[in-house]
Amino acid sequence: MFTTKVFIKKTRIGNFLKNVREHYIRDDIFCGVPSCDKCTPVESFLSSIHKNECSSYDFNHYLILDTNVILDQMDVLDEDVIGNVIILHTVLKEVKHRSLPIYKRLHSIIENPSRHFYVFTNDHHKDTYIKQNDGELVNDYNDRSIRKSCLWYMDHLPKEKFIFLSDDVNNRNIALEEGILACSIREYVSHLVNGAALEDKLSRKDYHIDSNTKDVFPPHLTNVELLNGIKEGALYQGTFRASRDNFLEGFVNVESLDDPVIVQGRTGLNRAVDGDFVVVNLFNKEDWISPSEIVLEDDGVAEENIDEVEKKERQLKKSAHKKKGEIKPTGRVVGIIRRKWRQYCGILQGGMDGVYQLFIPADKSIPKIRIETRQAEFLRTQKLIVTIDSWPRHSRYPHGHFVRALGKIGDQNTENEVVLLEHDVPHSQFSEEVLSCLPKLPWIITEEDEQKRVDLRHIDICSVDPPGCTDIDDALHCRPIGEGRLEVGVHIADVSHFIRPGTALDLEAASRATTVYLVNKRIDMVPDLLSSNLCSLRGGEERFAFSCVWEMDENANILNTRFHKSIIRSRSAMTYEEAQMTIDDKTKTDSIAESLRSLNKLAKILKKGRLEKGALVLASPEVKIQMDSETMEPLDVEVKKLFETNSMVEEFMLLANISVAQKILEDFPECAMLRRHPTPPTSNFDPLVKAGRHLGFDIKIESGKQLAKSLDDAVKPDNPYMNTMLRILATRCMLQAVYFASGSLQKDEYFHYGLAVPLYTHFTSPIRRYADIIVHRLLAVTCGSDCTYPDLLDKQKTGNLCQNLNYRNRMAQYAGRASVAFNTHLFFKGKLQDEDGYILYVRKNALQILIPKYGLECTLFLAHKGETSNIFEYNEEDQTQKAGDVVLHSFDPVKVRLSLNSDNIQHEKFVLQLVSPCISGFSVPPLSEIEKMEVVDDKKRKSANDGHKKKNKKRS
Repeated sequence: MFTTKVFIKKTRIGNFLKNVREHYIRDDIFCGVPSCDKCTPVESFLSSIHKNECSSYDFNHYLILDTNVILDQMDVLDEDVIGNVIILHTVLKEVKHRSLPIYKRLHSIIENPSRHFYVFTNDHHKDTYIKQNDGELVNDYNDRSIRKSCLWYMDHLPKEKFIFLSDDVNNRNIALEEGILACSIREYVSHLVNGAALEDKLSRKDYHIDSNTKDVFPPHLTNVELLNGIKEGALYQGTFRASRDNFLEGFVNVESLDDPVIVQGRTGLNRAVDGDFVVVNLFNKEDWISPSEIVLEDDGVAEENIDEVEKKERQLKKSAHKKKGEIKPTGRVVGIIRRKWRQYCGILQGGMDGVYQLFIPADKSIPKIRIETRQAEFLRTQKLIVTIDSWPRHSRYPHGHFVRALGKIGDQNTENEVVLLEHDVPHSQFSEEVLSCLPKLPWIITEEDEQKRVDLRHIDICSVDPPGCTDIDDALHCRPIGEGRLEVGVHIADVSHFIRPGTALDLEAASRATTVYLVNKRIDMVPDLLSSNLCSLRGGEERFAFSCVWEMDENANILNTRFHKSIIRSRSAMTYEEAQMTIDDKTKTDSIAESLRSLNKLAKILKKGRLEKGALVLASPEVKIQMDSETMEPLDVEVKKLFETNSMVEEFMLLANISVAQKILEDFPECAMLRRHPTPPTSNFDPLVKAGRHLGFDIKIESGKQLAKSLDDAVKPDNPYMNTMLRILATRCMLQAVYFASGSLQKDEYFHYGLAVPLYTHFTSPIRRYADIIVHRLLAVTCGSDCTYPDLLDKQKTGNLCQNLNYRNRMAQYAGRASVAFNTHLFFKGKLQDEDGYILYVRKNALQILIPKYGLECTLFLAHKGETSNIFEYNEEDQTQKAGDVVLHSFDPVKVRLSLNSDNIQHEKFVLQLVSPCISGFSVPPLSEIEKMEVVDDKKRKSANDGHKKKNKKRS
């Protein structure tokens, strides 16, 4: 073995510091090719059997890739048809530096033996290492290193063939001049066997623009102009958020401004996509406007059809208003600093011929995407994944490419996959490495375990959860201990006992961050052996727990608090309804019944105290969908029923979280993982204050306590649901609650606005939330039950972890809502029914209607698209719509006819018609029972016919 060092000295000359670096080079690094008899062989997945079948080269060959090919064409490299690929270490390092997600995808391919990829450490091999020349750019140096390695392979193994793939024309031409076989990835793929389908997956950034092509958007400023403008304060940077209701409107959240900047029309949006980090130019204040109050959808079919967009832009401009007190900063996007493009789920738009197709993303905030495909006929039946490559200013839509098909449109498994992918939910099977961290069965409690824990198996503990819950992570008990005192315990599954820091299981749980609940599926944060078995506090089974135990008087005053790890045996796993029936049944006098009654009594006192301190009682319609166990089709949709026991469990979970937060902050002032709920900016409450004013209520927002009192006072006997709607509106004014590291903020920023408490954390759900596992580890150290480790005490790493937790939790919420929406649509297919609703918002061309029975919020348009209503008269000042003697206000009760329009398979939507109040020329008569039955019977007949067809197909 031969090794040497390359030195660069580190000396100080005047004020300059010259760096020294040691770079080891060796002569014993294996080339990876199986036929080589010159190198000392080590493990390599390159294969002498695999053949890259490209008609341009009638000989077997190995591929060497340029950096940009990997960065731009990973969707092609993911395909099994490409193998025997040599990845140079120089390239691997550059990919990691420029795109961590692409690096991770590449790394997973390299580790897969069946893909035949090999990493050659060219920058440490004595024959392929080269020094960087003075003044040489890094890109030029890397290109030279890659070509040097290609030439070495050709010389090292003259009987083998090597093809260099590069999309850099200059680098490719130099390679050809040096005698290296080289071509572009497009040229190579187009000549592969079955390469036609693979061509659809090529990233296309080299669009040729005809000089006569008319610009659809204004050009972006150069990077130098953007930087100078930001530095001088003439331009502002922030995150762009597209409106879901109006495809020609968006907002830019600028940190230094109190309100988001409104951007409208093609010039204003200027090719920004939701999530992009952009630069905006503010208009003069006299040109600022209020957010639009109309709903606009992009119905364009052909990319060349700009007339329709211009028509809608005129409609938007005409509707723009400058209502006093509602004017917001207004401007236009002049540049993009960082794109936030990702893979999008959706379908192809119908009615288009040829290779150029329009893709409609499932996310309504994302514009349509223009792709090139030769398999459009098949892909129109499929849900697809597409990614954006570029957005030239001459094109109405961004350009992208097809990644893969997910499955047939309408298939429930496909739709679940779409929901998970669209919300970036990790949902792959747990790897063997992760599963190897699990305890072996049968699992038993050892004598050593018993010595380290407090034995509570003699105490009557029970759990109270929703029906069908298998991941039970909390249980309670309450028992008298004399002198008018009660012992109250919250016992939480000790997940941290099974998930040790730094293991593959721990890293996977940290990445997933949370369990995701869909209507008919659960995506666990941890494997099922833990979530539904060893960590689940099932009735009658011995389990490890982390206990928070208080001594209280009968007025719920806390006299003492202690924390310890324990062993429990839950006496019963009850549902909320069963627990409520046990409390209400006075004939039941067993210890569990008495315990539940005492807990319920204390919970009412605790809740009363919280509300007096200013805690908010908000509302959001939570929907429960009953599924057919065989067909998995939705049978019924209803708003979830709540019992006193729901509140009972909630109060003690809140109290445990508060108690634990105080304890861990006391011992870990710099790195405790806490949860805060920021106070919303005053402007967030504008819709709520405005709605209250129209109803005759003064909603005070100066503090949480004033808001809570205002909401309590806003009651109308003739409209009992009105207060609930106000609370729903108040919920939408709130900011997201977030995790944070205690040392990263000032103590006055720890406050939880919704709960009105100075300190809060999450301790009570470690089976489904990774934050709780971290809190358990911190608490275990304070109790002396476990030891600490470096990452736990690192404020920066805790902060980074919190960012991922906040993102994953938000996406999990959105995924759950999307799953409910899809199944609600399934339930309403073929149905036509009249339902009671309430007006939530009054807009210029529509009413937003809330239907409490199903927790639905739908739009009732007051005129056909593109037309102005000649029946309704909109009063902007009072936010009302008037038709003859009928005046419609926010929160007015209405009856509407509800049906589902499936013309657009991608964005099925509810169609509403007004039944009452009766407005001549607009309202429809009430639906008779016969008409309802006819619609249902039609659906049944269609379902039966489909069933017969499937059976006949199986028989044949």
